[in-house]
Amino acid sequence: MPIRVMLVDDQVLLRTGFKMVLAAQQDMEVVAEAGDGTEALERLRTVAVDVVLMDVRMPRMDGVEATRRICQDGQGGPGAPKVLILTTFDLDEYAFTALKAGASGFMLKDVPPDELLSAIRSVSSGDAVVAPSTTRRLLDRFATLLPAARQTEDPRLKQLTEREREVLVLIAQGLSNGEIAAHLFVSEATVKTHVGRILAKLQLRDRVQAVVLAYETGLVQAGGNHR
Repeated sequence: MPIRVMLVDDQVLLRTGFKMVLAAQQDMEVVAEAGDGTEALERLRTVAVDVVLMDVRMPRMDGVEATRRICQDGQGGPGAPKVLILTTFDLDEYAFTALKAGASGFMLKDVPPDELLSAIRSVSSGDAVVAPSTTRRLLDRFATLLPAARQTEDPRLKQLTEREREVLVLIAQGLSNGEIAAHLFVSEATVKTHVGRILAKLQLRDRVQAVVLAYETGLVQAGGNHR
């Protein structure tokens, strides 16, 4: 069954370009389009969607608020789609807020077609859509938006074993599963197991959310330092 995609952007030309790329793929189908967040929510009430490519700056309702409603308020209905944020080359500050709101990741609007297609397939299958290192660079850039370092440890972290805590730090520092496996001298399958347990214990959606939490709790700070 093809991946059902919705394009949300107030620029018709951009939507047309993305639609042409997706239409050439046998495993993808553009099932809906919208010019802003309000229209996107309306369409999601009547159309089943797997992945939403969401612009940030749009009239009426921006992509951040639309993402929050889809991911947290359940306005996307049962089986709400995953959201990929489309941002500018300069990584506008709203992208960070969108990640916190529940987006599965973000990509640049001038992303090469093959990377766009790979990202859609990855997030549709439940993986993070962007490399952890890319997410970390975004968080580092907007470190001033994050809470100050905590004096006491966040109680959520107490659920983790020492090894799980170590894996979470490495995720937030931008390492892939393979790199974490090499660093800890364990198999990649073992790392995947640890990542799954971390996400389950902390009730996180994906690796992107794990990176956000690691920064929010002060476990990892801007520049990759950790305690």
